[in-house]
Amino acid sequence: VQLQASGGGLVQAGGSLRLSCAASGRTFSTYVMGWFRQAPGKEREFVAAISSSGSNTYYAGSVKGRFTISRDNAKNTAYLQMNSLEPEDTAVYYCAANLYRSSDYHDYDYWGQGTLVTVSS
Repeated sequence: VQLQASGGGLVQAGGSLRLSCAASGRTFSTYVMGWFRQAPGKEREFVAAISSSGSNTYYAGSVKGRFTISRDNAKNTAYLQMNSLEPEDTAVYYCAANLYRSSDYHDYDYWGQGTLVTVSS
């Protein structure tokens, strides 16, 4: 599966952005989708994941209550709605696909190219 992330940009603290991850191929609905982020000088970290059906979602503690992951299998697209953004959320955001749920980025087989989110204070 090939992934294309989009939707990043510059936003003020307290603002919102919605990231999209468009997938190619007819097997999108079989994959767990995850979002990760990597700030300069830091390791890539887990943000959120959603089961293949969309019934179950998982979040890192730092974003729980502010970010919402979702997917539309008919459109082969996953989303990350980010609200109440903070400067600490500044990073390159990546979407990824895997056949099972994991918060470890090493476990994900397919990656999008990343989209930059910058939150100004």
